[in-house]
Amino acid sequence: METRPRIIANYDDLDEGVQQLCRLEPKFSSVVDVCPSLDLRRHDDGFERLLSAIVSQQLSVAAASTIWQRLVDAGVTSPQAINHSSDEVLRSLGLSKQKISYARSLVDANIDFLALREMTTPEVIETLTQVKGIGEWTAEIYAMFSLGHADVFAHNDLALQEGARLLLDLPSRPKLSQMRQIASAWSPWRAIAARLLWAYYAYHKARPGVND
Repeated sequence: METRPRIIANYDDLDEGVQQLCRLEPKFSSVVDVCPSLDLRRHDDGFERLLSAIVSQQLSVAAASTIWQRLVDAGVTSPQAINHSSDEVLRSLGLSKQKISYARSLVDANIDFLALREMTTPEVIETLTQVKGIGEWTAEIYAMFSLGHADVFAHNDLALQEGARLLLDLPSRPKLSQMRQIASAWSPWRAIAARLLWAYYAYHKARPGVND
């Protein structure tokens, strides 16, 4: 029986995870050298966080922020407000027909967000991916940053795959199955590995003259 997951709640937890991970994979020490300050990246959990994730799908950060702010300003970020808003109103705020469907599916799912806090990572992912519009990546990110799970990884994230390629000097970006195998060696601190790889990817992207 799986126990409740280790939670990354503060920077002390983050630092402990970095130290442990560098023992598991010494190459991560080179990431720490160039990216010494990692963000905790903890967010609130709950309905609004998942609704925001749905709104952001397949949009630029700027476009997603604009639409989300419209929803916030209109007070349409709760299950009750979604239920009481017509499709026409939601479209006027920037939601596509597909995302309106996803938002209503999220309402209908009636997720027990307090119960999610007590679930294992696989249970969280299984629960969330039952909702139309929420895929594995969104569920993994929710478990990682809204719930603080220490041992979860977004295996299909392209930036993480590219970060792993850079870190491990691989000939090509690892595909999903290979990324799962690679990341398994970083358990029980895979969420820390993800933070380090995102930082390492961003560092390389910012270097002059460096291309993917």
